[in-house]
Amino acid sequence: MELTNKSDKLKPLPKSLSGIAGLDEITGGGLPEGRPTLVCGSAGSGKTLFSVEFIVRGAMDFNEPGVFMAFEEKADELAQNVASLGFDLNKLQRDKLIKLDHVRIERSEIEETGEYDLDGLFIRLGYAIDSIGAKRVVLDTIENLFSGLSNQGILRAELRRLFEWLKAKKVTTIITGERGDGTLTRHGLEEYVSDCVILLDHRISNQISTRLLRIVKYRGSVHGTNEYPFLINESGFSVLPVTSLALDHPVSSERISSGIPSLDKMLEGKGFFRGSSILVSGTAGTGKTSIAATFANEACRRKERCIFFAFEESSHQIVRNMLSIGIDLKKHMDDGLLKFQASRPTLNGLEMHLVTIHNEIRKFKPSLVILDPITNLITVGSVSDVKAMLIRLIDFLQAEQITVMFTALSLNNIVNEQTDEGVSSLVDAWLLVRDIENNGERNRGMYVMKSRGMKHSNQVREFVITDKGLKLVDVYLGPEGVLTGSAREAQQLQEETGIVLRENAVSRKDREIERKRLVLESKIAGLKEEFESIQDELNKTYIEDELRKDVMAKNREQITRSRHNEQPE
Repeated sequence: MELTNKSDKLKPLPKSLSGIAGLDEITGGGLPEGRPTLVCGSAGSGKTLFSVEFIVRGAMDFNEPGVFMAFEEKADELAQNVASLGFDLNKLQRDKLIKLDHVRIERSEIEETGEYDLDGLFIRLGYAIDSIGAKRVVLDTIENLFSGLSNQGILRAELRRLFEWLKAKKVTTIITGERGDGTLTRHGLEEYVSDCVILLDHRISNQISTRLLRIVKYRGSVHGTNEYPFLINESGFSVLPVTSLALDHPVSSERISSGIPSLDKMLEGKGFFRGSSILVSGTAGTGKTSIAATFANEACRRKERCIFFAFEESSHQIVRNMLSIGIDLKKHMDDGLLKFQASRPTLNGLEMHLVTIHNEIRKFKPSLVILDPITNLITVGSVSDVKAMLIRLIDFLQAEQITVMFTALSLNNIVNEQTDEGVSSLVDAWLLVRDIENNGERNRGMYVMKSRGMKHSNQVREFVITDKGLKLVDVYLGPEGVLTGSAREAQQLQEETGIVLRENAVSRKDREIERKRLVLESKIAGLKEEFESIQDELNKTYIEDELRKDVMAKNREQITRSRHNEQPE
């Protein structure tokens, strides 16, 4: 007989997708199918809303009808309470997708006898399940079911019977429980619901609330073990699964313009890498928001979406202020390419800000994200807390191939980790804008502290804000070093004046030389004529002498012939 490998028989734990944003990612596929899950927490932590969304998402998204049995809130009250989340429980009931049932519990009516049991509950719950073919069940909250019992023996026996009955019905169940004093629940339910236990926590620190979720245990499944912030808003219940991502996200070699041609020139003439993280730090009034707005404007001109998280100014202020440098952000907002999310940092804790940013990015699907400025987040957390939050945000954005630009306020001119919330070592590119005070005026200088993966200029550029946009002036070296502002303009004017004077002097010398050349050429022409005249005279004398010689020779010859002819014979 052949032995079969045990691993061949093992099957992964079947799971039921919750439909709650982020939770299925943390749990690796949802809650254990056909088994009970305990969701515990103190009052106001979000247990009921968590359970309602589990039921609603199952019915609407996964074709799994559900039963919600409440021991505290009435059905109409529950439907009214969750209507603000966009859930129409009454319509879902009419469509037989969910079943709401309220069980009234009165302590005075409960007698603690050995015959006390939950048979009535089983019959009622079983009927509700069968009436709509339910695959999901919620019991909220179970403490109310046993509020009148003090006999621990009866309580534990009935709890064990309840959980075994639910498993036998093969329904995926959520049981909510109130957190006890030093324990997860008042009755120690985690002892019985040993498959999956989820803890919801609502903390107040420095008058700022933060909601956190933690999976205490999940038998038979790998799961996230950290505390995860979650948010309850008009979109429902959402968990942020980003805590520590592996550094294996893809990267792009595509380059995108910053919107400032002279800055692109400092970056090999091509700009930043798409999907990279960029930090712009500087003292107050150095133009950090203007740089970010210019970057956003350039992205919108490429027909790409951008979301701008502002922690210092309202969207109306930013739009108005950018008009002064020739940038119309309102047009991009009207076109649906630019979205502002403006709020004071103290509105939420750091974790809640992270969840909000995460959700807005998921909904808007931008190519560029801007946070201006991250320094204000210090008001709701320490530098280390802000750094931890930004690390998680950068990891998430890089995994999504979304470019992000942070602005940070430097409190002084000394470059250190405290001035940029400690993210300078994490970002791909870092631009530093600094004040340059000279000759009684303040100017701005910019240089690229670092830019990973590309050649970049190591020179300081004067950063100028004009009514036509931003520009970087090339380095100007005067006799005493780098000059900026009016000193640069004065030196340029002085040098331009010197050039004009030199050109005038050269022109005057050229004219003088030309005159001397003409005079010299005139003298040369006169001497040449004189020489030719003398030459002609000399030639004339020579010719006359030659003629005279010829005539005399001819005469002698003639005389000689005449004498020979005259002699007698």
